[in-house]
Amino acid sequence: MREETRGGLTVRLTGGEDREGGGEGPAVVLLHGFGAPGDDLVPLWRVIDVPEAVRFVFPEGPLALDANWPKARAWWMLDLERLMSSQTPVRNVRVTPPGLADARERLQTALLELETSLNLSPHRMILGGFSQGAMLACDVVLRSPQSYAGLIILSGTLIARDDWEALPPARKGLPVFQSHGTRDPLLPFDMAQELRDLFTVHGLAVEWHEFEGGHEIPYHVLTQLGTFIRRTFQIS
Repeated sequence: MREETRGGLTVRLTGGEDREGGGEGPAVVLLHGFGAPGDDLVPLWRVIDVPEAVRFVFPEGPLALDANWPKARAWWMLDLERLMSSQTPVRNVRVTPPGLADARERLQTALLELETSLNLSPHRMILGGFSQGAMLACDVVLRSPQSYAGLIILSGTLIARDDWEALPPARKGLPVFQSHGTRDPLLPFDMAQELRDLFTVHGLAVEWHEFEGGHEIPYHVLTQLGTFIRRTFQIS
């Protein structure tokens, strides 16, 4: 693994010819969820079955949840006290989270620098993530002036609906891998279905994987994800 700074974000690179992000292969960029360590998803590159040429990039969220807990990172802050005290999940999908725009700008800057350093263009990159990272990936892919090769949504949900509803037509045909647990206690299953349906109606090619479980990434989902990546990049 190689660690460097891009656009002010710590970025970890794996895979590729040297197993540190080297070579000329396509890349999968995965963003961790709220409160996870910045390297939370890095081990996945050894589990997802793809050719060695595929490179993996794991950006770290810019925000620390607490000065005494610096390894817990976030892309934008959440009102944890409100979430913990609420008896029902927040379901206002039209709300644009405060901090989303700043997170998007930071990640876009990092991605632009990575395009240069890795000799990549968006059409050879799949962008995705888990939970909050999946939401940010959706926002960046939908707003990008260039088309990405694909989008990965692992236990994500619908936010900023008014904005996202206006954007998907430009992404018609985009391959999307979406997975969600039917018993997810944090991001309800039906809201993930609503996101899937929104994208499907607007012509995105959503590959839907539901599983009996919670807010997690089961092994069999990673197996299916490997197949999705190989098919999207047209490699075996």
